[in-house]
Amino acid sequence: MPVQRPRAVVLVSGGLDSATVLAMARSEGFQCHALSVAYGQRHAIELEAAARVAAAQNAREHRVMHVDLAGIGGSALTDPHIEVPDGGGEGIPVTYVPARNTLMLSLALAWAEVLDARDIFIGVNAVDYSGYPDCRPEFISAFERLASVATKAAVQGSPCRIRTPLIQWPKARIILEGTRLGVDYSLTISCYQPDEQGRACGRCDSCRLRRAGFEAAAVPDPTSYRPL
Repeated sequence: MPVQRPRAVVLVSGGLDSATVLAMARSEGFQCHALSVAYGQRHAIELEAAARVAAAQNAREHRVMHVDLAGIGGSALTDPHIEVPDGGGEGIPVTYVPARNTLMLSLALAWAEVLDARDIFIGVNAVDYSGYPDCRPEFISAFERLASVATKAAVQGSPCRIRTPLIQWPKARIILEGTRLGVDYSLTISCYQPDEQGRACGRCDSCRLRRAGFEAAAVPDPTSYRPL
């Protein structure tokens, strides 16, 4: 009789980091249930990329859940009246989406309990995105403590672990690990303002970090950029 693989919920955005995390979870032997969130992001084409990534990596299933963060606004990623910046700056960037990871992890936690999964994977990174409060180790630790008292499974002795294998990794190391695991990065998109064909702008913070990561890793960049 075949041994049942442990289940994990993996948050998959369609970007480079989450595609790598999905591959890492699979390499650890997990049966992966991919979760993407349509939160009103202007770059909703990333959800198409997430579906491609989940299919290419043989996720057990891929679900898209909906949260209306565009109705709250306050971010260049949800409000079309706020311009996506082309360069970095001081402090927390305007591309920060209030409470995004809190809500995403909450949805993942709920689904994990239903699936009887004990691991949630998320591709947060505190090296490249240290300005985002919800990408820091302190936030993840706090959420894990919350999760330990928030669900029936947890209070009965089976709490969830929040797995963040990339949280202290530079982009080049992430790309090298994903390449080793066979991730097809041409399926992913990281841009905050891609065009209708899914071509990256090449100018936003996310594009610049992605491009620099491929250069530092000495791995060919498969990203499709729109003409400047």
